[in-house]
Amino acid sequence: MADVQKSTRNRQDFENTLDSSDANVASFVYERKGFVAKAQHFLHGNPTMVPVIVLVASVIIFGLIAGERFFSPFNLSLILQQVSIIGILAAAQSLVILTAGIDLSVAAIMVLMSVISGKLAVELGVPAPLALLIGFGGGIGAGLLNGFLVTKIKLPPFITTLGTWNIFYALMLWLSGAQSIRGEDIDNTAPLLKIFGQAISVGSARITFGSILMVIVFAVLWYLLNKTAWGRHVYAIGDDKEAAELAGIRTDRTLISVYALAGLVAAIGAWASIGRVGSISPTSFYEGNLQSITAVVIGGISLFGGRGSILGALFGALIVGVFQSGLRLAQVDVLWQVFAIGWLIIIAVAIDQWIRKVSS
Repeated sequence: MADVQKSTRNRQDFENTLDSSDANVASFVYERKGFVAKAQHFLHGNPTMVPVIVLVASVIIFGLIAGERFFSPFNLSLILQQVSIIGILAAAQSLVILTAGIDLSVAAIMVLMSVISGKLAVELGVPAPLALLIGFGGGIGAGLLNGFLVTKIKLPPFITTLGTWNIFYALMLWLSGAQSIRGEDIDNTAPLLKIFGQAISVGSARITFGSILMVIVFAVLWYLLNKTAWGRHVYAIGDDKEAAELAGIRTDRTLISVYALAGLVAAIGAWASIGRVGSISPTSFYEGNLQSITAVVIGGISLFGGRGSILGALFGALIVGVFQSGLRLAQVDVLWQVFAIGWLIIIAVAIDQWIRKVSS
């Protein structure tokens, strides 16, 4: 009986408290965003717009500085030619950076595979198509080695690819004897190796097959990353590897496939580089690693992984090409061209950090 009375008294106290409580319905206060905040949110959702805006602004500025020479069809097609190889390397680099990794060996893989294909086709008499296929297989094998060391041995991507860069570079010097294969020898024995150096004339513009190949590589990789489950897994791993594992994604298998595909793309770049240079040189594209990373960073792909479009790397490569062409036409010393590219990298990373604050 006492328990019943106590329960009744507690219920009455609760009802009295409830009657005296605030009866207003909760409401949300809408905070109006200024232009800067809106721009920040827009760029967070569309990271590729940053390099597009920079590219358009660069074209306008250098067009005003250099005048008609900059906008001539020949000069614009020349920019495409100049960035074609770095663009292909940037495509390979983008795949790895999207997983929050980095590949410092892509340029070494490219030069090594060009030497292998050239040695087989020019000096050993192997049919050029077979020599190229062996080069592609070698690129995939080099990528698989990187992927195995990162996923199975659990080595950091930076250290792993720094080590394999030295390995591949040493192998390239050993195979080539630090000697170039001349363009005349390639023309006489395996002209197929130089096919991407050929061009189509459209008025005064000369569009090389290498430039077309670069666009095709980006288009195929864009499709894989945006229209397939594999692409969604790549972004998920870059955003949060542990969460991706909990979601059932086989992260190690996906990472190995990413490095293998990056190696294949680098080997494709090796074929294009022979046509671009006109010969096979062990010293060509020595700074390709840094230049590819530069294009990726300027292109708005986050070094922290999981964010950005691979098309941004294409725009990043074009931005570098536009800067170099515009400054050259303006007769700016090469030293200051490098100076300007350095500031571009710093500004691009700063913008990426600013955009990322939206999600924090």
